[in-house]
Amino acid sequence: MHCTAYAGGGRQKNKPRGKCSSNVALRSVGAALAPLLESHKDAYQVILDGVKGGAKEKRLAAQFIPKFFKHFPELADSAINAQLDLCEDEDVSIRRQAIKELPQFATGDNLPRVADILTQLLQSDDSAEFNLVNNALLSIFKMDAKGTLGGLFSQILQGEDIVRERAIKFLSTKLKTLPEEVLTKEVEEFILAESKKVLEDVTGEEFVLFMKILSGLKSLQTVSGRQQLVELVAEQADLEQTFNPSDPDCVDRLLQCTRQAVPLFSKNVHSTKFVTYFCEHVLPNLSALTTPVEGLDIQLEVLKLLAEMSSFCGDMEKLESNLKKLFDKLLEYMPLPPEEAENGENAGGEEPKLQFSYVECLLYSFHQLGRKLPDFLTAKLNAEKLKDFKIRLQYFARGLQVYIRQLRLALQGKTGEALKTEENKIKVVALKITNNINVLIKDLFHIPPSYKSTVTLSWKPVQKADANQKRTSEDTTSSSPPKKASAGPKRDARQIYNPPSGKYSSNLGSFSYEQRGGFRGGRGRGWGGRGNRSRGRIY
Repeated sequence: MHCTAYAGGGRQKNKPRGKCSSNVALRSVGAALAPLLESHKDAYQVILDGVKGGAKEKRLAAQFIPKFFKHFPELADSAINAQLDLCEDEDVSIRRQAIKELPQFATGDNLPRVADILTQLLQSDDSAEFNLVNNALLSIFKMDAKGTLGGLFSQILQGEDIVRERAIKFLSTKLKTLPEEVLTKEVEEFILAESKKVLEDVTGEEFVLFMKILSGLKSLQTVSGRQQLVELVAEQADLEQTFNPSDPDCVDRLLQCTRQAVPLFSKNVHSTKFVTYFCEHVLPNLSALTTPVEGLDIQLEVLKLLAEMSSFCGDMEKLESNLKKLFDKLLEYMPLPPEEAENGENAGGEEPKLQFSYVECLLYSFHQLGRKLPDFLTAKLNAEKLKDFKIRLQYFARGLQVYIRQLRLALQGKTGEALKTEENKIKVVALKITNNINVLIKDLFHIPPSYKSTVTLSWKPVQKADANQKRTSEDTTSSSPPKKASAGPKRDARQIYNPPSGKYSSNLGSFSYEQRGGFRGGRGRGWGGRGNRSRGRIY
């Protein structure tokens, strides 16, 4: 590990002023310094020169330099630089000793500098060293949280990629372990202000981590705090720009941002801006969407996000227009019954496939937004369109009843372990989907159509507590240096349900979308590469 100069003060190698002949000499100097500190500046310089000696001299220097550091402020720069020489020594035991003692240098104006140095040392791949650096950072956090954060954010904004990555990881895993007396309101405001600077140029993975950091701040748990976070996400999503469905990076960024926004929405923090964007720009281009994530049903993913957001949509400027777009998309997945031949059989041969997963999302979204314009079906549609819609609903409902009976029969009497088989898991989810659609269709068959029924989306857990209760995400901390996340499954399995005999799909593939690379292309240096960061370390 190679250290270079700390920004704001050139670091020069210490010139020996008298070679330490032995380990004993250093011990003698250390003992002599205690009673006569002020008059022994030259003796302290001898200790500093000990970093040029052998292994034993270096170990003693690593202890004595910080021990007497506070008594020689005029030699502060030389002392810190000498300790840094030891932090990059070839002998791992010397490095560890030097790193362990670094917090003793964190006094007054030196603290941000020490925090900056420790942040750079996070790049160590030695687990013991890495743990020492983590502990040292946590200890100076308790001395001066704002000063420590200054050093961390300095490296996040200007450091090498490996340092930036590990500094962000440190914040995402360690901040939540700090007591309230450390994370004061002033400190949290500083974190938010610095995070906004970082968010001007981030990868997708970095964005997810920063949202976890900010979502965990006590000052942002309020309605106004959540609203601030939603606005941050909306800015990152770039909802003002033209949506390009054929650009996988554009689609990727929108979905990653929307996923971060969804847990923030509530009856007081509205999703209107996102729902409007989805209705106006995404739904009309649903079939043209592309994604860099292999095996992902991007259309279903979009519809699920829209369904989740629709519950918290506030007053919408172009409600009728957007409801019409949603209605038109719903019709695409609700086929008319096939024409019958004279003998009563299907004239076309094959019956239309009913895509229940898509219909659940679209019907739920329409049901939620329809509450805001309850006369849409009766006053805004002409008689022919309303008649056509009811025919489609009736045909879909007939098919639903058949499948619901089949599913209930297949699951009858099964409990416990029997329901945990892959086949039965599919059937349980399928039953939730079909029951939800059935309830919503019954509402729309009322005269006039009703929007009073409540269902829980099939992929959401049934919550006994308040539906608007804050959702928290778990994060694990590691005592070893962070490693690249594997491409394995991270999110809950997205389940697609279709009818049997070629109409059902048993493929319940899961995907890791949230943790993928980044928001490539796009703003500034791009959400994936973040441009070229070859600045080098700045101890």
